[in-house]
Amino acid sequence: MENDNMAKIYESVEEAQNQNKSQSDQDASINASLEQIKHKFLVMSGKGGVGKTSVSVNLAIALAQKGFKVGLMDVDIHGPDVPRMLGLEGMLSLSKNQKLNPKRFSENLSAVSIESLMHSKDDAIIWRGPMKYSAIKQFIGEVEWGVLDYLIIDSPPGTGDEPLTVAQTITDAKTIIVTTPQEVSLADVRKSINFCKIVNMEIFGLIENMSLFACPHCSETIELFGSGGGKRTASETGITFLGRIPFDPKMVSCGDAGTSFQEQYKESPVTKAFADIVDIMAKSI
Repeated sequence: MENDNMAKIYESVEEAQNQNKSQSDQDASINASLEQIKHKFLVMSGKGGVGKTSVSVNLAIALAQKGFKVGLMDVDIHGPDVPRMLGLEGMLSLSKNQKLNPKRFSENLSAVSIESLMHSKDDAIIWRGPMKYSAIKQFIGEVEWGVLDYLIIDSPPGTGDEPLTVAQTITDAKTIIVTTPQEVSLADVRKSINFCKIVNMEIFGLIENMSLFACPHCSETIELFGSGGGKRTASETGITFLGRIPFDPKMVSCGDAGTSFQEQYKESPVTKAFADIVDIMAKSI
């Protein structure tokens, strides 16, 4: 009986040691990946429906067009839209180092999403916090990101498991908060700001999305969701206002088709707005 108890204790200790070694190996892999990435930005919003993923995708495209090496990490586990917006299809492959190769959008831009690990895009991801925590850490440490100038991280709305995992794992990441001008969205922005303060994450700035709409018939400017709320909130809270992104219906059609709006409409005010924001990102670091 005593020998049986000793065997169980030994097995438990050995299992714990193996788990610790596995955790240590993962942490080392995460650190090795992050050391090759110069700048990390978490794009978040206090609520859904503000076009946050569209902003993440287009910031990544704009940075890549300026010659920077960019990774786009989609940590919206339950609603991964990045692959569709970039027109990326198929499963992720393995590198010679037995790591996952991110999907390549262009020479300078690659992306990873949970959707690229699923056989069907319509499958629901029904995971609790620990599973999401593990997946996000794997996206960092078990993906062959290589040397990057920027890693853009698209987070789901709110202040839940996903942005918290990023804040705890990528401690030098900076936050870009996306909002629309209306008050209900701005109230939720303040929650995002408080989240960043609590987890000691630097707020790089705030973007007001869907700010203005130019009528295609008469060119009159229409304020669909109000005016100036984003800039006012940034001023009141002491954070940098990065700029306004106009509303353009062609952004929606390009996102649905998986094509680059900025490539197709190079002279658009939307394209110029993103170019101006990434100029700030490049100059302020």
